[in-house]
Amino acid sequence: MIPSIAVLRVENTRWRSPQLWIPLFLLWIPVLLISPLIFLVLLGLSLANGISPWRVFRIFWDIVSGLPGTHVHVRADGNTVQVRVL
Repeated sequence: MIPSIAVLRVENTRWRSPQLWIPLFLLWIPVLLISPLIFLVLLGLSLANGISPWRVFRIFWDIVSGLPGTHVHVRADGNTVQVRVL
């Protein structure tokens, strides 16, 4: 499944931001427009390194489709950033 929404929250010791719902499906529009260029770059890199192009595309697709359910929680110096990909 392709990720469709990311939820972002930033907290500080003094304030707390509301959750920002970022629609990731809007990012797929520019990606589709530059997909021929991405295809050629991945093809060139895979052939230059002696790796099968299908294997490179499969790995790329596995990474993208594995993003839903990702939770990132970073805390440093009293600041907290949380990202959830739905």
